[in-house]
Amino acid sequence: MKKIIVTGCNGQLGRAVNKLYAGNGAYELVNTDVGELDITDVDQVMAFVREVKPYAIVNCAAHTAVDACETEVDMAYRINAIGPRNLSIAATETDAKMIHISTDYVFDGKGSRPYREFDPVGPQGVYGASKLAGENFVRDFADKYFIIRTAWLYGDGKNFVKTMLRLSETHDRVRVVRDQVGSPTSADELAKAIAYLLPTENYGLFHGTCEGDCSWSEFAQEIFSLAGKKTEVEAITTEEYGAAASRPAYSILENYMFKLTSDFMFEDWHDAIARYIKEL
Repeated sequence: MKKIIVTGCNGQLGRAVNKLYAGNGAYELVNTDVGELDITDVDQVMAFVREVKPYAIVNCAAHTAVDACETEVDMAYRINAIGPRNLSIAATETDAKMIHISTDYVFDGKGSRPYREFDPVGPQGVYGASKLAGENFVRDFADKYFIIRTAWLYGDGKNFVKTMLRLSETHDRVRVVRDQVGSPTSADELAKAIAYLLPTENYGLFHGTCEGDCSWSEFAQEIFSLAGKKTEVEAITTEEYGAAASRPAYSILENYMFKLTSDFMFEDWHDAIARYIKEL
């Protein structure tokens, strides 16, 4: 049985990966989170990976609190850059495949067409810059790697969908930004993409988001509509919202490498969110 180390196993993607592989006799998941493995400690990572001797490492761990990253700079780089570096070094030593999850925030968000894997990057904040550093370390130190950039992820855990539904219980109207666009992506769909790539040698950088796009305010309206909520959405500007860290205005990724090199297709975001709301 092939062993897969999953870091960040209690996050949205970690849980989706576990759900997908449940009952799969070909693989054994070795789940880790902060309590079991400190990915920022290279000696601890090396010892753990040498002991497990995995077929693959799936790195779902990240410091994703975008505003907090602006003040917790060292922590952001330790988790988002040094962690992937350590895992990549260990993967190479044990001949394991490395799957690393990255983000749309590596781009400047000023685009006018969906970003492809070959487009120049330009992160605008600490979160994006630390995640880009992580990508670069994976490229430098992992022999067999898949990097998947995703965006607007939701699954089993804290996310935008659940925040909107919680607010709808106590608010007749919510304010949501209208001038940031992207592709809401189901963690279940991203887990399927990971499982698709893992047995292959189709290594490299991939974009992985659900098909189609919308603004955050349109996403909120769709959530309320599907959940049968009467809450109104007041569409506001990013400036009016006033977050600490800058967000990309244009976050649409094109899954270009999947289209060029495989027959894997992500679901349309409308279908994915409809199923998620139904399951909730």
